Amino acid sequence: MEAMAAMPDNAYDLAIVDPPYGIGRSGKPKSTSSHGGHKGYEFKGWDKSTPSEQYFTELFRVSKNQIIWGANYFTKFLPKSSGWILWDKGQRICQADGELAFSSFNNPLRIYTLNRVALMIEGAIHPTQKPVALYKWLLTNYAKEGDKILDTHLGSGSIAIACWEKGFDLDGWELDPDYHAAAVNRFHQHASQLHIF
Repeated sequence: MEAMAAMPDNAYDLAIVDPPYGIGRSGKPKSTSSHGGHKGYEFKGWDKSTPSEQYFTELFRVSKNQIIWGANYFTKFLPKSSGWILWDKGQRICQADGELAFSSFNNPLRIYTLNRVALMIEGAIHPTQKPVALYKWLLTNYAKEGDKILDTHLGSGSIAIACWEKGFDLDGWELDPDYHAAAVNRFHQHASQLHIF
């Protein structure tokens, strides 16, 4: 909020954000099931509530367009839009089949299907991590060359990797020092890898 308050109007062409949904997903216990388990995360308490109306007012002021993950939890703060996005997670198991994002674009609803296994391949470092491929798809379909991108909740840094690969400038914020350090390390490891085609 402090950073956005200091920004001029329309400082960013596109904000792609994934703020807390207020559903208590700031951590999860490690599974001990016999068929293999899922990774556990320390409960940090950041997902106890949703951002305030002031957060959304500032976000819309500093960015020309927005993509907001979890927007089904924030509808009272958002304008009407036909341009919602659905990430279909490609599996029908005990977790959610997909996630919704508001977009300010005047597009029909779009669905992107990517199996959540992509997160295991990438190496998940955050309990609500989104895949790099999902962010690359968003940038390909909603950003224009030269756009400046904002992320107010950097989390695992997937968007940083996607922006670097697609050639976009990104300003991202993460308040939790552990997640910040892990995201920076993840980005540097990715950026230093030699891609062979």
